[in-house]
Amino acid sequence: MEKSLFYPLDQEGLTTLQIQYDWKTGDVYLSASKDWDENLDWSRYNRDFYVESIKTHDARYLNEQEVWGIFEKYDTKDYLEEVIELLRQGKHFGITCYWNKALDIKFMGNVHSRRRGINNGKHATLGGGIRRHSKDDPELEVIIDGLNLGRAMSYKNVGADLPMGGDKVTVIMDELDLNNMQQIGYLAFALDSMRQETGPDTGFPPAMTDAMIDNEYSYQYTCGPNGPLGSSGPPTAYGVFISLVEAAKFLGDDGTMDGWSFSVQGLGEVGAAYVKELAEKVPNVKIIVTDIDQKAVDACVSEWQAKGIDIKSCDPDEILYQEVDVAGPFAMGGVIYEEMIPKLKCRIIWGSANNQIRASSVEEEIRVAKLLEEAGILFQADWYQNAGGIIFAWEEVCNQKAAKLDRVYQAISETLPRQTRENLAEAKKLGITPTENAYRKANESLFGPLPFDK
Repeated sequence: MEKSLFYPLDQEGLTTLQIQYDWKTGDVYLSASKDWDENLDWSRYNRDFYVESIKTHDARYLNEQEVWGIFEKYDTKDYLEEVIELLRQGKHFGITCYWNKALDIKFMGNVHSRRRGINNGKHATLGGGIRRHSKDDPELEVIIDGLNLGRAMSYKNVGADLPMGGDKVTVIMDELDLNNMQQIGYLAFALDSMRQETGPDTGFPPAMTDAMIDNEYSYQYTCGPNGPLGSSGPPTAYGVFISLVEAAKFLGDDGTMDGWSFSVQGLGEVGAAYVKELAEKVPNVKIIVTDIDQKAVDACVSEWQAKGIDIKSCDPDEILYQEVDVAGPFAMGGVIYEEMIPKLKCRIIWGSANNQIRASSVEEEIRVAKLLEEAGILFQADWYQNAGGIIFAWEEVCNQKAAKLDRVYQAISETLPRQTRENLAEAKKLGITPTENAYRKANESLFGPLPFDK
């Protein structure tokens, strides 16, 4: 039997599986249902029917005991228990699975916490990206990826001081066809039903958002090429830079970082924009860059050398080991780990990459952050400085076509430096690392008592 959350749904003619976990009581809740007919025309979503519409005359609903029963019937009960244990470990709210057999799309909403968004006055109470996985990717790895990123979004929304819960959508499907309104309509419905705002992540093209909005399927998708705000890269890079200024001040600098040296790992939209921030705002700056795309490296170096900036490149495998003041991870996460720490030659690690420390748990991340501190390297949880992108998305969700980029920069300026300044000062006062203090504060927001509970 196939080990999959979707296999019992497929065999029983069901469309939906809900797995929820209550971290306060330890209770697990399960339900499954048939919510739509297989021949439903999803291109008519928000035309002929809506999220709340009844979409079948043949609905079916399974309670918790019946759900356990079908998973046992198809020899996947142990797999379901394994997934539930992942929810327990991370205090996740749950996973919503939608199976569209006709379109061969497996949709999973990996909700970490709704708490910060439940009364925000918007349709979307959750914020997080949507990522496509290949049908060849092991489902359990897809689930782990979604849960980890959903948890990261909860914390990033705390770092951005936004009234949003954290979630990540993972979708297992073939490459999206932007002209297939069945696919577009279905993915609009699935996201709307999660009450989430999102931006296309790995595996989905940014133009997915334009297809959603131009065809009036869902306004919960953001950051499209034709959107009112342009690219989220420069605002995100700006947030990293102005929070870094606070880190420099914390180490005794006047905030100009005059003559400082920087390494930049990754020259995508954010990394390239960060190089621009450094080149234009740091006096006598020295920059070392790298990327797996050599054309991007050559273009960046040529551009700024022509303007008199001291910039050079190095091999991607060597970038984090350069002797610089600030090492900047701006590509994939998991690049900082225990064994490499003795070889690091920087004073600060500061970048936009998500989950920069390679760790399987928050506890492990905090432990490695402590080792960085013992090595004399300043570091804080990345979601305190890379939250400019979610602030960007929030502006678009709130104001749609009337969204303004100057409001994005104002919100970033008012939030990220303050959050960093307070976090570094509190951590020093408490004798703990900035990473541990960031999680301490965030967990109070996500899991502590509400005002009426006190």
